[in-house]
Amino acid sequence: MPAGVDLEKETVITGRVVDGSGQPVGGAFVRLLDGSDEFTAEVVASATGDFRFFAAPGTWTLRALSKVGNGDATVAPTGAGIHEVDVKVA
Repeated sequence: MPAGVDLEKETVITGRVVDGSGQPVGGAFVRLLDGSDEFTAEVVASATGDFRFFAAPGTWTLRALSKVGNGDATVAPTGAGIHEVDVKVA
């Protein structure tokens, strides 16, 4: 986590993009969609499949798009802190 991030105040959604066998998928585009499926943000997963968003509490959909497949995951943080979720692509 970057220095200066206050996990008492920040809501952080983090995780990895993985394939069906649990192996990391680097270079995937990971989109953050709000509760009405509206696009909010996008990052490129690291070589180890890792991604991170700073968001507000609520229900979010993570959509990963990669050359090995696509996948969705839902996360619903209720407050500050780190909220981890992996997105499986197929």
